[in-house]
Amino acid sequence: MTALPDHSPFHSAFRGDGPRIGVVLSHGFTGSPHGLRAWAASLADAGFAVRMPLLPGHGTTWQELARTRWTQWHEALDGAYLELDAECDHVFSAGLSMGGALALRVAATRPVAGVILVNPGLVIDDPRAPLAGILKLVLKSTPAIANDILKAGMDEGAYPRTPVAAAHELNKMFKDTIRLLPRVTAPVRVFRSTVDHVVSDSSIVALRRGLTNAPLELTRLENSYHVATLDNDADQIFEGSIEFIRSVIPASAGGGIAAPVHQAPAGSQEGTARD
Repeated sequence: MTALPDHSPFHSAFRGDGPRIGVVLSHGFTGSPHGLRAWAASLADAGFAVRMPLLPGHGTTWQELARTRWTQWHEALDGAYLELDAECDHVFSAGLSMGGALALRVAATRPVAGVILVNPGLVIDDPRAPLAGILKLVLKSTPAIANDILKAGMDEGAYPRTPVAAAHELNKMFKDTIRLLPRVTAPVRVFRSTVDHVVSDSSIVALRRGLTNAPLELTRLENSYHVATLDNDADQIFEGSIEFIRSVIPASAGGGIAAPVHQAPAGSQEGTARD
């Protein structure tokens, strides 16, 4: 029997004797913390403080999502960042898909230490996207593109329908986030699936063009689709995230952090392209 998706927020306190490091995480559009829970747990197991809110309109019904605005999603993640900022010396922002765009928004408006993105969305390629503001008046929802996962038996727990009104909000948020990208100065680590049926490379192109003041490091995921945090390369994301955080804020800056639960095999290599 398949367990029901856990849509509840994730919260963990800092554990360790070194610099207090926190990570604020955001799930994607029509999804919930369920799809990122293992990622959040791996960061917590490494000793970092973690906050992953359930964004407004998510984890309930697509009809409720249709009544929310993109500013509410941003405010929820920004509020979680502020909680961590009050407790920690350094805070990283991270997210999957739309959550990646929200993480970038936080990085553009707050002094984050770094940004970690998994298949971030910044562009909607659907030709209907510019018309969503009109279409929402006559078309309430469209079939969802959910569970884009190569690994068998996985379920991200996303909505079965996509509300057109919310897609209109998403498109507005993406455009505004692209405008803010030059304000990001913290280092950015991107995990990008070579096959992604939800977010095209147009988003990566927009990210590269917009990050004019921040270093970008991209790692290719060869064995995962869009929801890579639940896919075959999940451990690579988890371990790579911890490695990135420790490279930005080394333990020598003030002490040590608990060792990660999963260690990469000796001699293993990541396929990484550095910009």
